[in-house]
Amino acid sequence: MRLGFSYVGLIYLVLLMVPNIIWMKRQPKDYGNYVGNENKLLLAFERAGEVLVSATALVFADFNLRRWDLWCLWLVISFGLMVLYEVFWVRYFRSEKTMADFYSSILKIPVAGATLPVAAFFLLGIYGSNILMMISTVILGIGHIGIHLAHRREVCGEKKKKPLLLRIVKWAAVVLSAVIFGVMSAVIAIRNVRYVGHYPEFFGGVEEELYLTLGGQEQYILMTGKDTANPVIVYLHGGPSSPDSYVTYSFADQLTEEFTFVCWEQRGCGKTYFRNTDKDPDNATASFEQALDDLDGLVDYLRERFGQEKVIIMGHSYGTILGSQYVLRHPEKVSAYVAVAQVVSLETSDVYSYQDALSRAKAAGDDTSALEEAYSVVVRDPSLPNLMALRRKVSAYHPVSVQDHSTWYALTSPYFGMDDFRWFLVQLGDMEDYFALNSQLFDYTMAFDAGSQGMAYAVPVYFISGSDDWVCPVDSVKSFYEGISAPKKDLCVIEGCGHNVQYSLPDEFADCVLKELRR
Repeated sequence: MRLGFSYVGLIYLVLLMVPNIIWMKRQPKDYGNYVGNENKLLLAFERAGEVLVSATALVFADFNLRRWDLWCLWLVISFGLMVLYEVFWVRYFRSEKTMADFYSSILKIPVAGATLPVAAFFLLGIYGSNILMMISTVILGIGHIGIHLAHRREVCGEKKKKPLLLRIVKWAAVVLSAVIFGVMSAVIAIRNVRYVGHYPEFFGGVEEELYLTLGGQEQYILMTGKDTANPVIVYLHGGPSSPDSYVTYSFADQLTEEFTFVCWEQRGCGKTYFRNTDKDPDNATASFEQALDDLDGLVDYLRERFGQEKVIIMGHSYGTILGSQYVLRHPEKVSAYVAVAQVVSLETSDVYSYQDALSRAKAAGDDTSALEEAYSVVVRDPSLPNLMALRRKVSAYHPVSVQDHSTWYALTSPYFGMDDFRWFLVQLGDMEDYFALNSQLFDYTMAFDAGSQGMAYAVPVYFISGSDDWVCPVDSVKSFYEGISAPKKDLCVIEGCGHNVQYSLPDEFADCVLKELRR
């Protein structure tokens, strides 16, 4: 819900008002006979809706044109309804201008002169993800369409009832549409409320999405914080190529009082990938060394923009591979390192998880042949698809007490867009194609061993893990934690959580981050 003048809203209002102004002089001759019968409550809804829709259409920039994506189809359909509305008026002005002409339908749409603009403005609200427009349009529709349906009944009488089957189909379609648009309205409302909850960031802070050029590519950055003088946290997502900037608000909102929180969608994935498909469709430049260079460029930009000598690096899963190596190479630019589900070695981690699962399966008296076969396949061919197949078998014996809520956070996120949805579909597609798209990063991740990269850190290091994380098992993190040297170090284990601890118990996670960084 972004305040600002909407030229699209102005265009819609002009398309709405001009025919009505002309109509004032070309009303049906006996129209005045029906005005006195209008329901006063419906009239109040109509007047209130007219004011609310007009004001909302003009003062929110959400409705203006933006870079094309599938969500823009809502605007196309909405504008199509406004064009059809103009066709209705042309047809009326060329008719005998009777009451029957005025309350006629078009393309089976009843009282088209009232229904079409209401539907168009409602869809405009969906396009702009603006619940105020949607609510205003519903208020308008109750009054405006209700009044004109009543007039049509007076003019035309009751319509002959259609066959029962057709009526059932009609009402089923109405109910289904109401459910679909009701759910959409609820989701958009939650997104709006969560975005408006960031209003303090607009006064002395930062609330900004931008594409920053790093290493020759425009890369997506999301920054939130209530005071630009606060220390900066740079969050590195996992995967590789699993961006989650649109759900980080679930825990980051509790950090922005004391920190400026920066999310970055790395080269080769998410919004950044779709921004650069014309330059690098196959991700030929998405290597680990390039990622380090991109991160260094981002850190320098943030240090200069916010006047900070150093930043805090926070990595999750694969982000700890990138983060730990950056911290070791550039300690002069980093004040602390926060590792969430630190990757030590995928090979040893998955062997550890497998052995634990195998022992649990045998203790339960289960048939372990499928589990053992999946492991033997990985031993023969340690490829990512085989590793993922093993993890699916192993996960049955490693349930988590607290579930990951990231799907809900994504659906109701003020930052979730069509490019995020498109990348989600890429991840759900053919696994081998997905891995091939970022093969250099996955190959590096498979061969990574944190212990061989360096154990001496020149900055404070804080580890956070879920007690039920079997992707990066807590015991392997503890062993690594005990072996490193750092000016300060600590390990926080949050009970009951799995690999995505920050989305299982975001409040507890944020408290843990604050406790560590306040030191």
